[in-house]
Amino acid sequence: MTTQLTYAQYAAETAELIPKNAFMTTAHSGKINTMTIGWGSVGIIWRKPIFTALVRQSRFTKELVEKSGEFTITLPLADMKEALALCGTKSGRDMDKIAAANLKLADGQAVATPIIAAPGLQLECKVVYKQTMLPENLDANYQANCYADGDYHTMYFGEIVAAYKTE
Repeated sequence: MTTQLTYAQYAAETAELIPKNAFMTTAHSGKINTMTIGWGSVGIIWRKPIFTALVRQSRFTKELVEKSGEFTITLPLADMKEALALCGTKSGRDMDKIAAANLKLADGQAVATPIIAAPGLQLECKVVYKQTMLPENLDANYQANCYADGDYHTMYFGEIVAAYKTE
């Protein structure tokens, strides 16, 4: 069962849930990958609801988002700590994380990328802008604490084309 959500409903709930981690899923040419994210935000940009997701250059997810131009975000409402831990520490290049974490998929409502079939808040996004971080524009403290290895993020601005809760 799904319940459609308004911007006000999912914006508030996303702010509460994102620090607990979420799944970012993407797919292209039969390859599906999900990763754990703990950074992201919902806002209004270009008069549209946008989810901003940050993906490091080294991630397999980045390759798939670049090719597909879309992603889904699943913010779990149930305890999924083990699956989130696995998906945050293993690479989809090396293994099928969805199978290894015993995750189930369901079709998206508005994009080709599936969602994680679990009780949660689901956001389906189409990339409308992307920007790779520029080291010279980053505060030195963040540079030292988050990017000592030079593996910067690309920020994906995804228009939220569907938002709903799954049971």
